[in-house]
Amino acid sequence: MKAYIQNYLKELIEISNIIDIDKLMILTEEIKLLKENQGRLFIVGVGGSAANASHAVNDFRKILGIESYSPLDNVSELTARINDDGWETSLSNWLNTSKISSKDAVLVFSVGGGSETTSQNLVLAMTTARKANAKVFSIVSRDGGCARKLSEVCVLIPVVNSGCITPHAEEWQAILWHMIVSAIASEERV
Repeated sequence: MKAYIQNYLKELIEISNIIDIDKLMILTEEIKLLKENQGRLFIVGVGGSAANASHAVNDFRKILGIESYSPLDNVSELTARINDDGWETSLSNWLNTSKISSKDAVLVFSVGGGSETTSQNLVLAMTTARKANAKVFSIVSRDGGCARKLSEVCVLIPVVNSGCITPHAEEWQAILWHMIVSAIASEERV
């Protein structure tokens, strides 16, 4: 067990050494610009990434004062949409009801980024955002999937161990949004 833990920590260091810092800077600048333009930030994910979306909403709202939401936080509306409209359209229909516009952005947290057969709710949410001329940002792993293709900025969490893709993707989502929020907040304090 100790060897596993030591190796896991080495993988975290490896990821930190190869993650694309330029993409992180672009994403941070885009979030800062979103705030300056008083746009809203809609954060979506599935599974552990959904929990990350909920936590991130708190930080973007409380620390940065960005109007932020996750459709995953209202279980009554989410389950009604899933029941009445289906899982695939639950997030896109929510974005339409929220009147997503060109001032806004969607931030996608996902392990694989969605595809023709997986996470169609995320894919349709990104498509809806693009149709509204809202920006799409993503923090994903694997090859980035549809998120990589549909995002203005896609930060890829490098795969360093195929057996740990999901935990590394979800932990790095948290590291990166915290880093973005902290970087913007520290600049505002100066």
